[in-house]
Amino acid sequence: MTIQLLHKKLIQKKLTISVAESCTGGLLAHNLTKLANSSKYFQMGLTTYSNQAKMKILKVNKNIIKNYGAVSKECCKSMVQNLSKISKSKINVSITGIAGPGGASKNKPVGLVYIGIKKGRTLLVKKNKFISKNRNSIQKLTVKEVIRIILNLI
Repeated sequence: MTIQLLHKKLIQKKLTISVAESCTGGLLAHNLTKLANSSKYFQMGLTTYSNQAKMKILKVNKNIIKNYGAVSKECCKSMVQNLSKISKSKINVSITGIAGPGGASKNKPVGLVYIGIKKGRTLLVKKNKFISKNRNSIQKLTVKEVIRIILNLI
């Protein structure tokens, strides 16, 4: 499952995509735009890294972050739902997680990443536990997983 295949399918099916990333810091947007003609499908990429950005730009309710944390199914779901309102893309993706090496807790270990995908009425939020202590590796595994999920959806 490669970015090249996704690139081809998005163009063929005339699908648009937007992303809101946290722990991947723009890596998904980078991958989606590195091939020529990506402007045919890529609409926007937001790197909403801080809680403040999640609340201000993506309109994630502060109580969601207070009660569940930024790395939660609830936050990820809110991010992708609100992104879809802003972007009007056919496919919307949100990512929030802990790439490490710090920032982890007993309940939220390094490698815990939530991926939210909204395509039409389909909304899924997938909890992932990537096993790696390497920040870069967790980010790359996350992007790979997003590509796999979208290819299965379209």
